[in-house]
Amino acid sequence: MYENILYPTDGSDGAATAMGTVQNLAETYGSTVHVLNVVDTRYEGLGSDPHRKQKPGMVGDPDGGTGGMGGDRTTMEEVRDQVQQHGERIVTTAIDRMSAVDTVSAIESGNPHEVILDYADENDIEMIVMGTHGRTGVDRYLIGSVTEKVVRLAEVPVVSVRED
Repeated sequence: MYENILYPTDGSDGAATAMGTVQNLAETYGSTVHVLNVVDTRYEGLGSDPHRKQKPGMVGDPDGGTGGMGGDRTTMEEVRDQVQQHGERIVTTAIDRMSAVDTVSAIESGNPHEVILDYADENDIEMIVMGTHGRTGVDRYLIGSVTEKVVRLAEVPVVSVRED
């Protein structure tokens, strides 16, 4: 019934809560679970050209790389590499915990809800299972909800598992 299930994860407690549900569904239907981590490139510098000079010059350099206070000088390329490695650890951990089911790993970059929806379309995903933080009111309005956007826009069923 569900050959391919998408499990987007950011490594949060909400995503971890959904892992049990996705594993149970995959075992029940003999599904392959696509474990997806999305590097959110909406933050300054993460989605830009790694060869372009960044403003300010270095991350962690309080004066923007002009020589004043010093600081931990990390280039945007190094930050992107660290974020990529963090995503790889998240995906690897999830796959290790779901060793009883077939899995596919993926790390993509972009606006999370758009990447999730595109990945689902491009990979014949028949169900998406994802966690939600359970934010309400102003927090949800200000922060936004990736899960909510996916639920509203997905062309396949979405199971959202609320973090308690």
